[in-house]
Amino acid sequence: MALLRKINQILLFLLVLTICVILYNKVHKVPSTLNNETIDLESPEEMEEEIPVVICAATGRMGAAVAAISSIYSNTDANVLFYIVGLKNTIPHIRRWIENTKLKEIKYKIVEFNPMVLKGKIRPDASRPELLQPLNFVRYYLPLLIHKHEKVIYLDDDVIVQGDIQELYDTKLDPGHAAAFSDDCDLPSTHEMVRSVGMQNTYMGYLDYRKQTIRDLGISPSTCSFNPGVIVANMTEWKHQRITKQLEKWMQRNVEENLYSSTLGGGVATSPMLIVFHGKYSTINPLWHVRHLGWSPDARYSEHFLQEAKLLHWNGRYKPWDYPSVHNDLWENWFIPDPSGKFKMIRPNS
Repeated sequence: MALLRKINQILLFLLVLTICVILYNKVHKVPSTLNNETIDLESPEEMEEEIPVVICAATGRMGAAVAAISSIYSNTDANVLFYIVGLKNTIPHIRRWIENTKLKEIKYKIVEFNPMVLKGKIRPDASRPELLQPLNFVRYYLPLLIHKHEKVIYLDDDVIVQGDIQELYDTKLDPGHAAAFSDDCDLPSTHEMVRSVGMQNTYMGYLDYRKQTIRDLGISPSTCSFNPGVIVANMTEWKHQRITKQLEKWMQRNVEENLYSSTLGGGVATSPMLIVFHGKYSTINPLWHVRHLGWSPDARYSEHFLQEAKLLHWNGRYKPWDYPSVHNDLWENWFIPDPSGKFKMIRPNS
């Protein structure tokens, strides 16, 4: 009996001790929200949203991608992840360029683009063969290249960024819109440039309205066009609307019917996008896509306007690493020489 009483006393003591511990924890429990805040403070980089930026690195103009990346990285504190897209034979060169210069500090992924996806979808065009290069169509295939991001920025390689890329990333896309572009009629400061060199800024400059297929679209030829050299894209909407399939359909139609060509305003990559996105895109702040710098070796913007611009685009034949070209000093500010010496700028005294 004495042993049984002893055991009961021990069990009672343990029960009382357990109840005391539970009550103590309830009174002194740290709120879970505070725990979460502590974790956030300890690992801010883990919680910071990545900004994916897609840029192509093409043979013969790889320095363009380098300057674009350099300008973005130097003008932001945001958590940028660069997706650098190239063909198989160019990837070792761009990787060495990054790893052997100050760009080794950037976060990046190299993505190989398989040009076989374009087989049978591009009509031969001798007037501007450079516009038929496979990487010119990377923007069509963003969801196939970028998997884990909801929102993506695509930039042509012949740009430099003077603003904080976070601002561009924060562009609001309307519900149901898969992408945002900059209208070709959106910035009064560019209108004089457009008129002076005879550029087109309407659908008439891109599509052949002599063709019944184009007329059947019901799009007025005077509709303002947009430039897809800067894109903010919603990957969920892009996939839901099967944008890539729609673009491929119009590429195929062009092979069969010659609906557009590089002899018109924007070449073969812009026209399908004008058709597919007509009336279904959001707009980018015009200062985030100041373009036409490569359209003429003589026409120039004012220095004040160029300083205000957030992004400069040398679309056209006259590239800033080549000669002749305009405003190339702004581009050279961000260029990093090729350690291998393969890529060289062309200048009058070179």
